[in-house]
Amino acid sequence: MLNGLEAAFFYLFAFIAVAAAFMVISSRNPVHSVLFLILTFFNAAGLFLLTGAEFLAMILLVVYVGAVMVLFLFVVMMLDVDFAELKSGALQYAPIGALVGLILVGELLVVVGGYTFAPELAATAAHPIPDLLARSNTAALGDIIYTDYLYYFQICGMVLLVAMIGAIVLTLRHKPNVKRQSIAEQVSRTPATAIEIRKVKTGEGI
Repeated sequence: MLNGLEAAFFYLFAFIAVAAAFMVISSRNPVHSVLFLILTFFNAAGLFLLTGAEFLAMILLVVYVGAVMVLFLFVVMMLDVDFAELKSGALQYAPIGALVGLILVGELLVVVGGYTFAPELAATAAHPIPDLLARSNTAALGDIIYTDYLYYFQICGMVLLVAMIGAIVLTLRHKPNVKRQSIAEQVSRTPATAIEIRKVKTGEGI
């Protein structure tokens, strides 16, 4: 249980994280949304520190804030993306989004309700948090991810890969009058299509 100064910091980080997350989806400027998302990550890292997961907090700052979000910010600022056109068809996906939101709310209610009405369930965890003197936080996290949940970890990587490919396909724009390399045409070339033989008469030249 948190008390005193730790509780004050917890509510401070939690309030700012929720407010910044709301601004991410409500901001009209995509650059502002990325900046609010960075603020959300900073406060989430503070919450991880309060729970003793300092490794996850540092990873969140170094990887997501230091690399991924900065990359998103540069991409959004540099690409000429018509966000009005992208948002025009968002209403047709509203029912699916609402369904996913209801499922997430239900899961949160189950977790909060189980912790409230049966707090002893936390002691029955399959992998309780080890003593920091016996096992570091990083080593314990690695044991769980790369042993018992290795396949789930790989599936998450595949999902992120598919999401990355989908984002590239959706935002790719071909400009006219730009020469591009076509691998398929190059591979399918034959001597008949690759060269042209002209018979020139003697003394006339080309």
